[in-house]
Amino acid sequence: MIKYTIIVAVYNRIEEVKELLESAEKLEFDNSCYELLFVDDGSTDGFKNFIEGYAVSSELNIRAIYQENKGPGAARNNGMKHAKGEYFIYVDSDCMFPPHWLKTIDKAVVENGLEAFGGPDTCHESFSPLLKAINYSMTSIIGTGGTRGNKKSVAKFYPRSFNMGIHRKVFENIGGMNKLRHGQDMDFSQRIYDAGYKVGLIADAFVYHKRRTSLPKFYRQIFNWGVARINLAQQHPSMLKLVHLLPAFVVTGLVLLLLFTLVSPMVGKVLWILTGIGYLLIICWAFMESLARYKNLKAALLSPVTLNIQVFAYGFGLLKALWQTKILGRKEAEGFVRNYYSKKKNESR
Repeated sequence: MIKYTIIVAVYNRIEEVKELLESAEKLEFDNSCYELLFVDDGSTDGFKNFIEGYAVSSELNIRAIYQENKGPGAARNNGMKHAKGEYFIYVDSDCMFPPHWLKTIDKAVVENGLEAFGGPDTCHESFSPLLKAINYSMTSIIGTGGTRGNKKSVAKFYPRSFNMGIHRKVFENIGGMNKLRHGQDMDFSQRIYDAGYKVGLIADAFVYHKRRTSLPKFYRQIFNWGVARINLAQQHPSMLKLVHLLPAFVVTGLVLLLLFTLVSPMVGKVLWILTGIGYLLIICWAFMESLARYKNLKAALLSPVTLNIQVFAYGFGLLKALWQTKILGRKEAEGFVRNYYSKKKNESR
């Protein structure tokens, strides 16, 4: 009996899928109890030939379905319609599994009666210094408040689609992910909470997540998350907390300080010095914490850079979305629409 269907939405990601499959081969779980279901969203890189050839030679239970390019949300929804498992688990194609991952999930689901769940993402020791720095800024308390699957999180835990699972009945009751350009998984999690299902964080069921591979891509991704937060708040006001607005306060505060300095240079100079001291303390904190975590000097040097990108990108994204929705009256704010997953502009990741 298949208990878990692991759904992986794919669009021109063969090299990532190879790494995912290599890690799946090492999972410490009965192969007959789970399946890997790839949903190919119109790839043009030969994915169909690759996955069907791999499935023949592997002992893993692998299936693939194919659709026209519609974006990750539609791909995951299609996967749920074709899944055989009692539980559906979503992972991104740029993830890898530690051997204990599925066994840990199964234990937590059984012991706690979870109907929806999620785990954190982290970096593998083989990842580049840049990816380790990005991982630091996205998982540290000063970077995100620990909101990405951290027991010390300052905000409510929302399972996210890079490592998220639900019972089949959840999909049958509330349907799949909606058509938001960004933040589909967060909206899905909120709807699961609203429906009264038992949701839990499985902190030890982490995945290794490569995320973005360059600083410009990282900036655009985080900018879109800022936009997504406002769009989510349009539908679920409770999803916008003070902690989410802090990056926008930082950006706005610096602009106001600059304008104040033009009016009162002497006082402004003192305020800039105090701001600079606080900034340097945060930079030193990020450097030392990253160095202690990864034991990698280059990653530690890059961590303040990625932290700054994260704060300012998210802040600018929030402010742009607030301008579009509150001033221009748009129902949904729009961030970067350059292709992250889908070829279609209105389905970009």
